[in-house]
Amino acid sequence: MGISIKSTGMSVATATTSAIEHSARAARGAMRSAGVEPEQVDVLINTGVYRDSNLFEPAIAALIQREAGIGLEYPEGSNRSFSFDLMNGACGVLNAVQVATALLETDSAQYVLVVSGDTHPSLQRRRPAADFPFVTAGAAMLLEKTDTPSGFGPVHVAELDGTPATRGFANTAEMGVHGRSLVTVEREDGFEERLLEVAGVAAGKAIGAHEGGLDLSRAALISSRPTPGFPAALAARLGIAPEAVIGSGAVEGDAHTAALTAAYHQVDEAILAGYDTVLFVAAGAGPSAAATVYRLAPAA
Repeated sequence: MGISIKSTGMSVATATTSAIEHSARAARGAMRSAGVEPEQVDVLINTGVYRDSNLFEPAIAALIQREAGIGLEYPEGSNRSFSFDLMNGACGVLNAVQVATALLETDSAQYVLVVSGDTHPSLQRRRPAADFPFVTAGAAMLLEKTDTPSGFGPVHVAELDGTPATRGFANTAEMGVHGRSLVTVEREDGFEERLLEVAGVAAGKAIGAHEGGLDLSRAALISSRPTPGFPAALAARLGIAPEAVIGSGAVEGDAHTAALTAAYHQVDEAILAGYDTVLFVAAGAGPSAAATVYRLAPAA
């Protein structure tokens, strides 16, 4: 038995800068690809952090659920869909996998949809501030329980002491009447090195705990992308070959919470043919990191 990715979806269209709309488009794409109807999705988890107009109430997950057409009606005998926000920066998707695993393993849900995406609150068409480091995109991962051993292993986490490597906040003392369109994101000097350190710790835990040992020559790496060179630098630390690093060609820059799902969405069977597992690693903020090994289904 395993918790597997049934399908993924992605939205990078330039017609909107709404994280809600991007996440909903990605959710619809994932359901369409899997042939799953909206009423079959029992739980939607949103891991996005930076929101349209700095909106915090109601839960962004509920707005994405509505836009994706999930659980809008309750016919007699049908399951009711539930949604909620889970925010932990770049690690949020893997934290959502932890929650989804508990729901699916106990048969509390048939399908769990994990969505993610960030945007500058001003929603301007062009990047509104040079110091805002994240690109706008939406991604969705539809999870299910299967009878095969393929799927996610345990999620391992790590943290470093000290000040946060990245901070995002609304500066209420300075924003005045423009609070719905402004956000401040600060990254400390040398933040990439600290993120690499904590990512290496989390990844090492996941590698060491993998049942039967993990053959790194048969493992692909998908990591968050706080800087362009981060995935390659992480691979070098872990002893993973450069060609095993899988990025997202559809997103130029740091897609933040959407990065892991977006990268996996771009992968086709030919790319993964030479691998048995995918090592997912995310790092950010805290600085903290999360990592898990995803066992691929054997080729038919």
